Amino acid sequence: GGPAVRLESPEGGGGRRGGGAVPPTRRYRLRDGCWVLCALLVCFADGASDLWLAAHYYVRGQRWWFGLTLLFVLLPSLVVQLLSFRWFVYDFAASTKDSAGSTKDSARGPRGCCRLCVWLLQGLIHLLQLGQVWRYLRTLYLGLQSRWQAEHRRRHFYWRMMFESADISMLRLLETFLKSAPQLVLQLSIMVQQNSIEPLQGLSASASLVSLAWMIASYQKVLRDSREDKMPMSYKGAVVQILWHLFTIAARAIAFALFASVFQLYFGIFIVTHWCIMTFWIIQGETDFCMSKWEEIIYNMVVGIIYIFCWFNVKEGRSRYRMCIYYVITLSENAALTVLWFLYYDRKTTSDFDALILVCVVSSSFALGIFFMFIYYCLLHPNGPMFGPHSGGCIFRQRPAPVPGSPTDAVTSPPRSLPRTTGGEREGAPGERDSCVPVFQVRPCAPPAPAARAPRTEGPVIRIDLPRKKYPAWDAHFIDRRLRKTILALEYASPTTPRLQYRTPGAPQEVLEYETTV
Repeated sequence: GGPAVRLESPEGGGGRRGGGAVPPTRRYRLRDGCWVLCALLVCFADGASDLWLAAHYYVRGQRWWFGLTLLFVLLPSLVVQLLSFRWFVYDFAASTKDSAGSTKDSARGPRGCCRLCVWLLQGLIHLLQLGQVWRYLRTLYLGLQSRWQAEHRRRHFYWRMMFESADISMLRLLETFLKSAPQLVLQLSIMVQQNSIEPLQGLSASASLVSLAWMIASYQKVLRDSREDKMPMSYKGAVVQILWHLFTIAARAIAFALFASVFQLYFGIFIVTHWCIMTFWIIQGETDFCMSKWEEIIYNMVVGIIYIFCWFNVKEGRSRYRMCIYYVITLSENAALTVLWFLYYDRKTTSDFDALILVCVVSSSFALGIFFMFIYYCLLHPNGPMFGPHSGGCIFRQRPAPVPGSPTDAVTSPPRSLPRTTGGEREGAPGERDSCVPVFQVRPCAPPAPAARAPRTEGPVIRIDLPRKKYPAWDAHFIDRRLRKTILALEYASPTTPRLQYRTPGAPQEVLEYETTV
C-alpha cells in the first residue's frame, strides 16, 4: 500500500514537469536556533511549574488538588510520549532496514550493538517523559548541521530539520491543549475559590498560558515554513500572534474559572456541549489533514478541544467569516459565564470591588487579544499588510496580475522554490484575505511588475501519486512517514536536490505516468 513515488531524471519520463525558479538557498539562521531554545524553555517551565505545584499541594495535605494537578500533567504526557515513541520506532526501524541491507547479518557486531544502545536510550528518554526535549535538541542539531555541512549535505540536513520541526510542533500542540489548557482552568478556579493567589499557582497558570499561546503561533509558523505555496511567517508576526492568543485564551480561561467556581456541574455540561458542537462543525467541514478516515476523525476531535479555548483554522475557504462567527460565539459565552458568576458568587469571600475587577479583566483581556489580532492581519500577515502602499486595505483591494505559468503542484526541496501564491491563484482560493470582494471600485494604478520566474527544468523530479493537500493542511510528505522515508532516501542519493511534484487533479494524460512505482 501507500502512494506511488517515482524519481524522474531530467531526460527521462514524459508529461509536464512542475517547477519554478531556483531561489537563493535558505540558511538556518541564529534567530531560528534562538526560537527553538525559547520553545524548549517554555516546555521546561510549563512542566516543572506544574510538578512543583503538585508537590506543594501534597505537602500541605491538599490531596484533591494534588491529584487533579498531577493527573493533568501525567496523563497527557503519557499519551504524547507513546505517540512520539511510535514515530521513532517506525523511523528508526525503516532507516535501519534500508541502511543495513540485510537485518539478520548486520544484527551481529558493532553496528547491532549501536542499534541496541539507541533503542535503550530512546526507551529511557521517553520513559522519563523527555521525548519532546530530545526532539527539540535534535531539531537544533539538524539546523546547525545544515549551516556547517557542504552544499548538498546542508540541503539534506535542512530537509530533515523541517521534518523534525513538524513532528515536535504537532506533538507539543497536542500536549498543550490536553495538559496546559485544563491545568490553567483548574489553577484559576482554585485561586477564585480561595480568594487568594499563591506564587506557585500564579507561576503554574502563567506558564500554562504562555505555553498555549506559544504553541499556537509556533505551529502556524512551522506549517507556513513547510508549505512551498505560502509565504513564511516572520518572527514579528509570530510574536504578535502569541500576544493575540495569550490575551484571548486568558479571557476565556478566567471566564471558565469564575463560572466553574460556582457551577461545577453546569460547567462540565457546558464544556462537553461546546466540544461536541465544535467537533461536529469541524467534521461537517470535511477537513483533509490525515491519511485515513479514522485518523481524520480523531484529529477533528482534538481540534474540537482546541476550539474550546481559541480559534484554529483547519480548512481552506473564507476563514475570516468562520473566525468572526467563532469570536462572536466566544464573546457571547464569555459574557454569559461572567455575568452568571457575578450574579451568584459568594459575597462573603469576594467583595463587590474585587468582582468588578475580575469582570473588567475578562473584558479588557479579550479586547486586547482582538486588538493584536487586527495588528497581525493588518500589518504583519505573511501575504502582505492589509493596509500598505500597494494593498489599499481589504475594502480597496486590487488583485495583482497573475504570474503566467505558475505551477501549483510542484514542490522544490529544500529550500523554498515554488512560486508563491499569486493573485490569479487567490481568485480560486476564497479563504485568503486577498480574495475579499471590493466594496468600492477605484481606478487601478499600474501595478509593479512581478519578478518573473524562469521555469526550472534541470535536476531530478520526485513524482508522488497523490493530489496535494490544501492549506492549512500539512503536505503528505510531512505526515505520511513512509513517503517521508522514501523522499529522504531519494534526496540523499541524488547529486542535486530533487523537486517534488504531486499529481495534478483533472489531468488524465498524466495519471498513467504515476502507475510506475519505486
